[in-house]
Amino acid sequence: MKEDSIYSELSSIRSLMERSSKFISLSGLSGVMAGVYALVGAFSAQRLAQSHGNGLADSGYRYEGVIIAQLIFIAIAVLVLSITTCIILTRRQSIKKGEPFWHPGSKRLLTNLSLPLLTGGIFIIILLLRGEYTMIIPSTLIFYGLALVSGSQYTFSDVRWLGVFEVILGLVSAMFPHLSFISWILGFGILHILYGFIMHFKYKQ
Repeated sequence: MKEDSIYSELSSIRSLMERSSKFISLSGLSGVMAGVYALVGAFSAQRLAQSHGNGLADSGYRYEGVIIAQLIFIAIAVLVLSITTCIILTRRQSIKKGEPFWHPGSKRLLTNLSLPLLTGGIFIIILLLRGEYTMIIPSTLIFYGLALVSGSQYTFSDVRWLGVFEVILGLVSAMFPHLSFISWILGFGILHILYGFIMHFKYKQ
């Protein structure tokens, strides 16, 4: 009985330490919604590209002026919707679990996500200014994947695998530009939806 009590206390201490060092209130449904937004954005971008006599799956990406601005607007809209939904649903998840939304674990998670994402954002802006559109999709996947791998140590370990697959898809699209659009759909759309459902049911959210 005494040993059982000791093991129980050690388990409680370990759980408490994990809660204080990791952010474990990420909402799986926010991942699903991010994937849905990405698919809608990809469909809209493809329709836009086709209306200008080309498709995003075609190599070259010889788009000028207005269409580039519209594609950027679609990408920003998807990003803003995804972040907003993640904050709202994750905050609701935190309240449900009785945990603070902003604590050392979430701060560390945000810090580790920030550097790869900011670096990737600046790098993509440079690519846009140089007119090197072919590498934009691979860059979004690679830097996003690296951010997830970096931040995974402060949240669910499953996030690491999502990041690894994103990086792999990014490298594939860099090697084979004609697969970039499909890779983007798989990475930001399908994988997010699968990941979100897995997280939702695995952790009974």
